[in-house]
Amino acid sequence: MAKVSKNSRVGKRAANAGSGRDHVKVVKSVKDPVTGKYTYKELIIHKDKVKEFFAENK
Repeated sequence: MAKVSKNSRVGKRAANAGSGRDHVKVVKSVKDPVTGKYTYKELIIHKDKVKEFFAENK
């Protein structure tokens, strides 16, 4: 098994800019106004959009 140095991985980071490491799974609980029960909204979004996701529909 070949080893890869840390410096070579850091150099390749720009090439992998759109990789899955930039995305996170977020879970938001949403209360139904009629019944009072909670449902959960799950999405996988880019980590820069997390605050926008939680800010909507407050």
